[in-house]
Amino acid sequence: MEAIRNALDFSDFPRIDLVVAGCGALFILVFPVFPHSSFAMATMIQFLMFSLYGMGWNTIGGYGGQVDLGKAQYVGIGAYTTAVMLIRWDIPFWVSMPIGMCFAVIWSFIIGYPLFRLKGHYFAIATIATSLVLLDLFEVWDFVGAARGLEISPIKYSPPDFLRLIFKEDVYYYYVIAGFFFLGIFYINWFRNSRLGYQLRCIKDNEDVARSLGINVHWAKIKTYAIATAFVSMVGSFHACYIKNIEPEDTMSLDISILIALMAMLGGAGSLWGPIIGAGVLIPLKSYLKEWLGARAGLLGIDLIIYALIIMVISAVEPRGIWGVIERIRGRRK
Repeated sequence: MEAIRNALDFSDFPRIDLVVAGCGALFILVFPVFPHSSFAMATMIQFLMFSLYGMGWNTIGGYGGQVDLGKAQYVGIGAYTTAVMLIRWDIPFWVSMPIGMCFAVIWSFIIGYPLFRLKGHYFAIATIATSLVLLDLFEVWDFVGAARGLEISPIKYSPPDFLRLIFKEDVYYYYVIAGFFFLGIFYINWFRNSRLGYQLRCIKDNEDVARSLGINVHWAKIKTYAIATAFVSMVGSFHACYIKNIEPEDTMSLDISILIALMAMLGGAGSLWGPIIGAGVLIPLKSYLKEWLGARAGLLGIDLIIYALIIMVISAVEPRGIWGVIERIRGRRK
């Protein structure tokens, strides 16, 4: 009961934050009711997915201060576990998803123990290396389809299948990932006020001081890395059922790892709302700029330049991201 109360306790936020968050939650809930295009629906699903990716990264990268650029490997583990178990043994999503999370967490413990002996950019480079090694392995592993990947056929699951998470209409996928999204917010709200959350912030500020206070720095990092991994793997399992056609390059590329990290860093790493703000800015920009400037205007590549410029400007103005800009404005008013 104490954990539930902590997860639902947002009393440390100003009232205006809660009002804006409530309006945002209401918009997410009612969005499918209003007229919308399939492209808009796909963009909203991507926004919810990358918000969750960012929340997971934020635990170790934001609160812990460890720049992890290898999260795509756990997207792949979750996606491939669900796809393989569904295609080969017809195991439902709600069974394969937690199994995929377990596989991902076990892998995170195996590589996390030596990885967290490293610090700074050495740690970031090592996470990239482990992710690329796993990508190369999956590209030659015939059991998981090698480079050609796997395809989940929706034909034999024509009616809405909530057990296997196979639907023809995207609205079902939307509400499933929206449910995960709200649960993720409550969990991160609990996490940031938990004992581990406070330990991580102390470690981020000064590891030597944290050790002098009796905190097991290495073990705290490994546990948080496992939590971040579970988040990412869970969404990876959803990704497999939603996309239905997965390939190693589609789920485990370095681009995905960097984009996941950017969600939290641009929005505001180390804050509850940062990953959501980052996804709310980057995903629509990524989708609509590509359509407007690339597909319609024929200006291929211009969307990427604008996308990069916006990121650089915000990063230069406030290293703490958009949430840092908001807090700076509040400080001036006070």
